[in-house]
Amino acid sequence: MDPSVISAILGAQAGNTRLDMGVQLLRMNADSERAIVQMISAAAQSANSLANVAAGTGTNLDITA
Repeated sequence: MDPSVISAILGAQAGNTRLDMGVQLLRMNADSERAIVQMISAAAQSANSLANVAAGTGTNLDITA
């Protein structure tokens, strides 16, 4: 087999490997962004449930016992 053909095949395989790794990184980024959105949403819901609490609630908590 001609060395240039072998070189071209190896180069194509290396390119495919890089492409696969790039796709994997994009998926990981999308997953982490989705997790951040879920965390922000949960924090907003938590803040909404505390909206009716009186001002100063929880500031004089005795934890020495």
